[in-house]
Amino acid sequence: MQVLRLAAHHGRTLLVIGLATGFALPGLAAGLKPALPAMVVFLVFVSALRIGARAAFGSMRDAGQNLALVLVLQLGVPCAIAGGLVAAGLHGSAAGAALVLAMAAPSISGSPAFTVMLGHDPAPAMRLLILGTALLPLTVLPVFLLLPALGGPNEVIRTALRLTAMIAVAAGSAFAIRRRFFPSPQPETVRVLDGLAALTLAVIVVGLMSAVGPALRNDPLALAGWLSLAFLASFGMQAAARIFGAPVAAAVVAGNRNIALFLVALPTGVTDPVLIFIGCYQVPMYLTPVLMRRYYGRS
Repeated sequence: MQVLRLAAHHGRTLLVIGLATGFALPGLAAGLKPALPAMVVFLVFVSALRIGARAAFGSMRDAGQNLALVLVLQLGVPCAIAGGLVAAGLHGSAAGAALVLAMAAPSISGSPAFTVMLGHDPAPAMRLLILGTALLPLTVLPVFLLLPALGGPNEVIRTALRLTAMIAVAAGSAFAIRRRFFPSPQPETVRVLDGLAALTLAVIVVGLMSAVGPALRNDPLALAGWLSLAFLASFGMQAAARIFGAPVAAAVVAGNRNIALFLVALPTGVTDPVLIFIGCYQVPMYLTPVLMRRYYGRS
C-alpha cells in the first residue's frame, strides 16, 4: 500500500521514467508489447473502480453533450483532415495517414488517469472513453470512405467491436465490485487506486515505445520530424479544444487517442509507414500530465 501511495504522489515522474525506459531499452519494450492488450484492459478496470458507475455515466442531461463531443472528435476532425489532404493531393503521404488515423481513434484508456494527474475530475473522461469506443464502428466508416488508402474498414470494425466488449466487461466488473464492497471509498482508497493506475501507465508506455529507440539511433533527423508532428497533433488538439470551450476532460481526450488500436486491424502495408508516428505519439501523450498541468490549472 505504501508503494502505491508513493506511486500516486509521483505519478507524473513515473510516466517520464516509463518513456525514458522505452527509449533506452528497446529489447524490454519489445518484450512487453504482447502484454499490452491485457494491461490496457486492466487500466480500464482500475479507472472504473476509482470512478464508480454513477459518476462514470453521469446524468441523462450530459448524454447529448458527450455524444456531440465524440462525433466532433472522432468524425468531424478526421473527415476534415482527410478532405484537406485529398484536396491538396497529399492523401497518399504517411504523415497524412498517421494524422487521420490518430484523430479517428477513440480516447486512450489512460485518459481518466491523466485527468486525475492534472487535478481534475476523471469521470467525464471515462464517459467519453466508453462512448467513443462504443461508437467507433460507426464513426470510422466515413473516414475510411474519404481516404481509401487506409484500407478496408471491415477488420477495423471487428477489432473495434472486440475492444468495446473488453472495455464493457472490464468497466462493468469494476462497477459491480465497487458497488458491492466500497460504494463510498475513503480518500486513502482512492489514492491507492491512483497509484495503481500510475504504475500501470508507466509499464504500458514502455511497450508502446518499441519502435522509437531504434529510430533514435538509426535516423534521428527523421525521428525529430515525426516527434514534431506528434506534439502538434496531441498538444495542438488539446489547445484547440480548450479554445473552443471544451472542458478539461474533453481536451485531454482530444489530444490523446488510441491510434495503436489500428495496428491489429489494418494491413501491414498501411500501418508499417506510421509505426514510428505511433511510437512518437506516446511522448506528448505521456508528457501531458507533466507539461500541461499549469495550462489546465487545478479544479
